[in-house]
Amino acid sequence: MSDIIMAIDQGTTGTTVLLLDPALNVLAKGYQEFRQIYPKPGWVEHDLNDIWASVESSVTQALKHANVKPGQIKAIGITNQRETTCAWNRNTGEPYNHAIVWQCRRTADECKRLREAQLESLYTKRTGLLLDPYLAGTKFKWLLDNVDGLRSDAESGKAAFGTIDSFMVWRLTGGVHVTDVSNASRTLLFNLETMNWDDDLLEPLTVPKQVLAEIVDSSAVYGETKGLSFLPDGIPVAGMAGDQQAALFGQACFEPGTAKCTYGTGSFVLLNIGDHVIHSRHRLLTTVGWRIGGETVYALEGSCFIAGAAVQWMRDGLSAFKESPMIEALAESVPDNGGVVFVPALTGLGAPHWNPDAKGVVWGITRGTTMGHIARATLEAIALQNHEIIQAMQSDYRKPVQMLKVDGGAAANNLMVQFQADILGTEISRPTMLETTALGAAFLAGLAVGTWKDKDELRKVWKEDRRFTPHMSKDKVDEHLRLWDEGIKRV
Repeated sequence: MSDIIMAIDQGTTGTTVLLLDPALNVLAKGYQEFRQIYPKPGWVEHDLNDIWASVESSVTQALKHANVKPGQIKAIGITNQRETTCAWNRNTGEPYNHAIVWQCRRTADECKRLREAQLESLYTKRTGLLLDPYLAGTKFKWLLDNVDGLRSDAESGKAAFGTIDSFMVWRLTGGVHVTDVSNASRTLLFNLETMNWDDDLLEPLTVPKQVLAEIVDSSAVYGETKGLSFLPDGIPVAGMAGDQQAALFGQACFEPGTAKCTYGTGSFVLLNIGDHVIHSRHRLLTTVGWRIGGETVYALEGSCFIAGAAVQWMRDGLSAFKESPMIEALAESVPDNGGVVFVPALTGLGAPHWNPDAKGVVWGITRGTTMGHIARATLEAIALQNHEIIQAMQSDYRKPVQMLKVDGGAAANNLMVQFQADILGTEISRPTMLETTALGAAFLAGLAVGTWKDKDELRKVWKEDRRFTPHMSKDKVDEHLRLWDEGIKRV
């Protein structure tokens, strides 16, 4: 038992740690939540010391539950909440400020300034991203402009900046400052073609290049643990990727044309587009999936703001049921949606619409409408949103999506996943292990240290739980899509 991989999944609300053997048996799991800080409306922050305490607690829990000695760990892989931005002192390791979370909207005016300066086309062409406050670049500028002493420390080389992956590696290794290509590609500062920081992108945001991390592959040994109270020195830190890219890798979507959808609070669809950049004509994002051995894989990404959160709204806002999994039985209490359509624009519409001012709507209600119909319409809405994204992806990619793999909490809902297969007309594969972000981190770390020798071995250990095959008639599919389009117009 000396070939154990530790995966640290540092998420938005908590940190999960998994211990896995080479056959992907989960030996133990640790989890610890941490504070969410809301200093002003629309602002979201995290205390880096809270995050680090959650990592220490989760690692300790996992080791205790598995009765595993730290010396048995062969490597550590990291996956992280993307775009959350932080700065710390290179000498002391102490943060200068709370981290600015990806959800935070404080830099909306900065994004507007860049657009008014006619810079959006430059940023989109070079980064594959849109000018939006959730990306890291404008957060870096906010920290430099608003934290006392930080700009002078940044210019003199005393400060280090990064996303959470960089902070994690720094703390684990006692001072290695790196970021992988997948996380770098979410900053607005990274050029997809040159695969490096871009001076033309740094200059408008006044970010000095010396504060940024060295850009590295997603699977490589970056350093070894050093000076920690909860892990011995010498364990390789050997793989990392942003959470959605890690899920794409953890789902073994290694071939161009394969895609995954993670159903969480929102839903995130990523399509492997191979080794060439494709710029979306439908306002999807182009991002780096991973780079291994110097070979880069790119992805198209589309996200919906509300997926599982629509179920939570039915549970908490409408008191329709006590626990989220109960929605499936409620939806199955009726044969169909009874003509009810729900567009869950509860926090605006994401891709491909990008309308932050949109409001949700439930329409088609009659005297015969029951909570069962609304429940069914809610599950269908999660899938119908993804249909729009995947249609846009197929148009940009100019080829059909070969296979959609699903994960995340709502992927356990058979009714919803079957409807997703029906509405897409595409087979859907659900794995036995739904925590694919952590699995992707483990895969990347294990490849770097030889636990698995190549992607073929990863394909063999990845296990499918169930395959969903479309069986709805074309007329019914067309009717669902027609009603959805009507709902979108009303929104």
